[in-house]
Amino acid sequence: MKKRHLTGFIALGATAALALSGCSSDGGDNGDTGSGDGEAMGTITLGFLPAWTDGLSTAWLLEDQLTKLGYTVEMTDLTEAGPLYTALAQGDVDIYPSAWPELTHAEYMNEYGDDIEDLGTYYDNAKLTIAVPSYSQFDSIEDLKGNGDLLDGRIVGIEPGAGLTAQTQDSMIPTYELGDEFELVTSSTAGMLTELDTAIQNEEEIVVTLWRPFWANDTYDVKDLEDPEGAMGEPEGLHFLGTSGFAEANPEAAELIAGIKLDDAQYAALEDTVVNEYEGEDDKSAAIDEWIEANSEAFDTLVTE
Repeated sequence: MKKRHLTGFIALGATAALALSGCSSDGGDNGDTGSGDGEAMGTITLGFLPAWTDGLSTAWLLEDQLTKLGYTVEMTDLTEAGPLYTALAQGDVDIYPSAWPELTHAEYMNEYGDDIEDLGTYYDNAKLTIAVPSYSQFDSIEDLKGNGDLLDGRIVGIEPGAGLTAQTQDSMIPTYELGDEFELVTSSTAGMLTELDTAIQNEEEIVVTLWRPFWANDTYDVKDLEDPEGAMGEPEGLHFLGTSGFAEANPEAAELIAGIKLDDAQYAALEDTVVNEYEGEDDKSAAIDEWIEANSEAFDTLVTE
């Protein structure tokens, strides 16, 4: 397995950033096929955002499974969804292992969808949320109106380019008429969680943008605010997306990926093992080994050896 970083991706664009990183921008030798019995089957590049732990977890699951089929897997981490969709559409990245194309990333699909193919939905009940500590006096997003001073006028968000950020800024805030009292403060997922943790330790009020499934909902004592207007959108599926032509070039990989279906317990165990049990380890292979041992019948196409 090879790993590379595209830290300059946003400013430079997909092809330029890959060139500077010393990596080919042709998406790897995906035309090679094989039997999956150890014969070399080409290279597949997985693009993911490490801070978004659904993609981090499923990227390492795919790394394990595709390697066992005989592929060489390259792991490419980025910091924003937009450049990742650009890379996927251009073929610089072969797979986005955990996309939200139905709602959260619909803007990117409208722009790049003609050059992207859907390889399957692995989880079908993902949703965006606005959350507060469980002890909070607030139970609904409606309750926030008129209480800006109590919350310092802040809704604490994640990365500026996240679909969750756009949904909060463009839909939730205007729907509930919060714009005069609140500012959506963006930084990073880690930054948001740090503020949430500090507020909970001090039993202070705080409002954050969150989503499900996400390990933080179990780690931190939080509750989702009710959304009677549906401003955060309906539940959606988490998809594996491939660059155009991927399934035809890599039928064995596409068949395996299409068979991955995870329920709540399986997904929660995968994310918790990768993110929390193996926290601080760059290589998550051991985490995947542990998860497979405990979930050896998780999905029909699982390769265990």
